[in-house]
Amino acid sequence: VQLVESGGGSGHPGGSLKLPCVASDIIPSTHRMAWFRQAPGKDREFVAAINWTGGDTNYARSVKSRSTISVDRTVNTIYLQMHNLSPEETDVYHCNKVLPTPGVWGVGTQVTVPS
Repeated sequence: VQLVESGGGSGHPGGSLKLPCVASDIIPSTHRMAWFRQAPGKDREFVAAINWTGGDTNYARSVKSRSTISVDRTVNTIYLQMHNLSPEETDVYHCNKVLPTPGVWGVGTQVTVPS
């Protein structure tokens, strides 16, 4: 299954985003999906995860109070919504399968929050 992220762009401090990640095929109900982000020269950072069935969400502490991960199985899409963005969150955002085994990383979508 190929995952394609989109929805990035240039935001503003305190703004919001909603990133879709569309799967090319049906994802099995046993899979767990997640969003990550990575800045140039830094390690990839976990943001949020969810079961493909829509349950058992968890979030990085830095985003938990202002983010929502969700799935829409009718359109094979995983969403990440974040509010109150900061310039430090200028990253490439990726989605991927994390369970039962990690998937192949796509190119992600660039989010830029100017300072």
